Amino acid sequence: MAQLWGGRFTKETDQLVYNFNASISFDQKFYRQDIRGSIAHATMLGETGIITKEEADKIVEGLNGILNDVEAGTLEISSKYEDIHSFVEATLIDRIGDTGKKLHTGRSRNDQVALDMKLYTRDEVVAIKGLIKELLLTLHKLMKENLDTYMPGFTHLQKAQPVTFAHHVGAYMEMFKRDYDRLSDIYDRMNYCPLGAGALAGTTYPLDRELTAKLLDFYGPTLNSMDSVSDRDYLIELLSAMSTICMHLSRFSEEIIIWNSNEYQFIELDDSYSTGSSIMPQKKNPDIAELVRGKTGRVYGALISLLTTMKGIPLAYNKDMQEDKELTFDAIDTVKGCIALFNGMISTMRLNKENMKASAMNGFTNATDAADYLVKNGVPFRDAHGIIGRLVLYCIDNNKAIDELTLDEFKEISPVFNEDIYDAISLETCVEKRNTIGAPGPEAMKQVIEINEKFLENI
Repeated sequence: MAQLWGGRFTKETDQLVYNFNASISFDQKFYRQDIRGSIAHATMLGETGIITKEEADKIVEGLNGILNDVEAGTLEISSKYEDIHSFVEATLIDRIGDTGKKLHTGRSRNDQVALDMKLYTRDEVVAIKGLIKELLLTLHKLMKENLDTYMPGFTHLQKAQPVTFAHHVGAYMEMFKRDYDRLSDIYDRMNYCPLGAGALAGTTYPLDRELTAKLLDFYGPTLNSMDSVSDRDYLIELLSAMSTICMHLSRFSEEIIIWNSNEYQFIELDDSYSTGSSIMPQKKNPDIAELVRGKTGRVYGALISLLTTMKGIPLAYNKDMQEDKELTFDAIDTVKGCIALFNGMISTMRLNKENMKASAMNGFTNATDAADYLVKNGVPFRDAHGIIGRLVLYCIDNNKAIDELTLDEFKEISPVFNEDIYDAISLETCVEKRNTIGAPGPEAMKQVIEINEKFLENI
């Protein structure tokens, strides 16, 4: 068992205890961040005279050699070490001798692991933002291409009013824009360097924490050493943001699954994003959408787990916090996979536009517009609402759509109806006259698309 803290102990750690305590199996994931942080720390030690410049240069050269060898596959991260920090430092000492022992001057594993996790998380936030941007570009393209692709809009999963596919997709565009902004907020709030906080109370060495922060591209150093080593807010925020991303993906996936069903046939998924049945040869299953929907619960679980872990922990560092890593790593990998696959699925699916339009025309989605017609001809809205209710009941009894009624049938319900009712309740009119910002009309949608283009240009 290779560990760097044995001086105070007279007995070897029990193997089961050691295995239970060790984190090398998962924290090796951020070996790059650990080495980068150590290079910055050594550089700062040399600049401040805490160690000599020659010693600092020797340490940095040794650390770069370790990084290169791990990357090249000629140096294996060994499980005989307790954690990635022990592996890097012990390997450095093996390679450059006693000078390597000076690397940990003015540093604790507490602020070191806090730094590594922040550096790793910061990199992953940038990666997730990139995937969200790609998804936004796909949604933007779908919006521009489908301004006149009519479909029913739903409430309670019941046909409500006609909209366009561009408008429907635009709702998700807004969701993922908010997700992108949330990730940016998290980046800005977390981007302060904990290195130099020590175990919890700083150090007597004259560290230049501003220099360390600058070398690692942070906005500056953290301002309280106890908070620095015990803060996991940024992980909770990220898990919350990723849970929201998954919730949005899951809602969209649910609609993809419904639209892909035999009953709707609004879309057809590409073969590369579908699977078949082992027994039923006719099946084409929306497995990617279903898996995205299913994996959402996995990410929620990570958020609840970390919240539960942190809720009773006193200041400052406690070993419980080691539980942040595996679940965060898994959640990040899950979300990245979900976004990438979902984007591929919707960018290759085919729209059955005629089916969508026919569905919008069958289901009384123009009933509200028929009521508005009466209101514009002097009928109080509440009375108009009742008249159209009777009209819909008549249509159901006679198996007709509203626009299939003759003018005589309209007039039997209300004498206010005239020949222009047909134009007023046509699918095109129902959509195209709704042009207040945020509505599905083409003029309103063009304004929104222009706003989205500016958003995409600036991210």
